Amino acid sequence: MMTVRKIAMADATFERSPGTDAGVFAGNVIDQRHGGPITIGYGRYEPNQSIDETLAVDDVMIVLEGCLSVSTREGVLTAGPGEMIYMPKGEKVTITSYNEGAITAYVTYPHWQEPGQA
Repeated sequence: MMTVRKIAMADATFERSPGTDAGVFAGNVIDQRHGGPITIGYGRYEPNQSIDETLAVDDVMIVLEGCLSVSTREGVLTAGPGEMIYMPKGEKVTITSYNEGAITAYVTYPHWQEPGQA
């Protein structure tokens, strides 16, 4: 059973984003191991990185530091500190960081990573 928890970036263990050699790292702090229906974590983007993804889950990305752009067939959305981008399941996106890199928090439904996958 999940309990109320405070989460900090220090709680995250960052791993390179699966399927890419880009300088993009994710660190789950809440996921299926904790019994809840969502995954919560932090993302770290090194400067001038770009990843292409087809979303397997609904994903909300909250920019904490820096700036990111998310490109889709409809256009480009850019978010800075305090802004969020919602990316629905099935959407094809390119996420791009700029000179300063970026730190994000994310929430996905359901879990984006299978148990034991790294």
